[in-house]
Amino acid sequence: STISKNSLKTSLLQLQCHFTWTLLKQDVDLDELEETIGDQIEFLIKSNITNYNLLSYVCHLKNSNEEALRNLRKAEEEVKKNHPDEIARRSLVTWGNYAWIYYHMERYEEAQTYISKVENSCEKISSTAHKKIQLPEISAEQGWALLKFGRKYYERAKNCFEDALKTEPNNPEFNAGYAIAMYRLEDFSLRQCKDVVLSLKPLERAVELNSEDTFITALLALKLQDLGQIGEGERYIEEALQKTPDLPYFLRYAAKFYRRKGDVDKAIEVLKKALGVTPKSCFLHHQLGLCYRAKLFQLKKTTRFPPREEVKELIRLCIFHFKTVTDQKTKFFSAHIDLANMYAEAKRYEDAEEIFQKAFQINILFSDDKQELYYHYGNFQRFHMKSESEAIRYYIEGLKIEEESLGRSKCINALKKLLEQRIQGGLGDATDFGTLGLVHNLNGEKHEAIECYKKAVALYPDNEEYLSALCELRLSI
Repeated sequence: STISKNSLKTSLLQLQCHFTWTLLKQDVDLDELEETIGDQIEFLIKSNITNYNLLSYVCHLKNSNEEALRNLRKAEEEVKKNHPDEIARRSLVTWGNYAWIYYHMERYEEAQTYISKVENSCEKISSTAHKKIQLPEISAEQGWALLKFGRKYYERAKNCFEDALKTEPNNPEFNAGYAIAMYRLEDFSLRQCKDVVLSLKPLERAVELNSEDTFITALLALKLQDLGQIGEGERYIEEALQKTPDLPYFLRYAAKFYRRKGDVDKAIEVLKKALGVTPKSCFLHHQLGLCYRAKLFQLKKTTRFPPREEVKELIRLCIFHFKTVTDQKTKFFSAHIDLANMYAEAKRYEDAEEIFQKAFQINILFSDDKQELYYHYGNFQRFHMKSESEAIRYYIEGLKIEEESLGRSKCINALKKLLEQRIQGGLGDATDFGTLGLVHNLNGEKHEAIECYKKAVALYPDNEEYLSALCELRLSI
């Protein structure tokens, strides 16, 4: 063919579509993403153009380009149906994806055809030819794609929705996307011990602009619950239950609301209803596991000798639901920890060890995930494997990652408690004082650290590690 691969590449990189938005496949579980998008096409009423475009990209990443093309045709049908007057404007992302997929299939003529379609349309839409046009719906579409690719992308997603809102501040869909991005970002800030409430206003605004969107309504209810406004949150949940009693995307958050309120049976009832609609949903199985776990802890807390059969049954249900999740979602980190802890609870230590090791292998963990993992694995070593030295080793690993987080402060507290117990019980040796010194030091408590290192040196006078730590500390004060 006369069209060269290289001349195409330059034009392809100018297109605004999933192929130029740096969405990396190692950051997601592709099969699970494909299933999620499928469910959303089936159950969410809003425009599916975005979903079919994203699905075409996911199919390409899974090496099924024919399937990718089929989804782009579906996107085109949606455009004709929903935006007959703005076909070009609404098809730019779809055509961009077509061009890239044909390019990868080495069908260069067809790729060029779609590149030209995009370029010609852009010239018509915008007077400034060749400049990238910033259409708000393209910014929003990029935002939705970024949200689907996970936590690494939330900040970028937020920025995309902000861009879209500059042009159309009252667009309900853009406001919804912005609110979801803010809600998720805030969720992670809380884990990193940052106290912020930036999502409340965007959530209220999104609900005000589209009160039929019960998914957003549920997020607002959860946020109000976080802020202690439980009655108001519940009012939103009850109203939404009337509007969409069968929508799995709403029901899963309604269930979370009831579980956190302590109404676990109501949560289980709602989750089972949602599972009837989407039986494979990992989110629902995970939430059910959390509900049975809450019942288990409640039972152990309130009865001195909880009935053995009932305990066994609750543990069995927890393991069943958590395992369903980890089998399907190999990168769902918190479900791995929940399953490992539940195996430990059942005294199935080899199974627990195996799942902890799988969790350590997950390649998309953030610092606070790792700290959380070291904390739980430390607990497993300490309380189930009865190895205090291993526990100390893993708590310290969590501490060495110097980012503030909930997981890190759990490691610090567990370590202090364990070491102080050993020292008070008269078991404390030089190592324990040295380690406690290290903990204080990493935690910025220099005077306490000096006291501990002094005791360590007194017990073990020629240990170079303790001596040099002591010198450094004294110099730094």
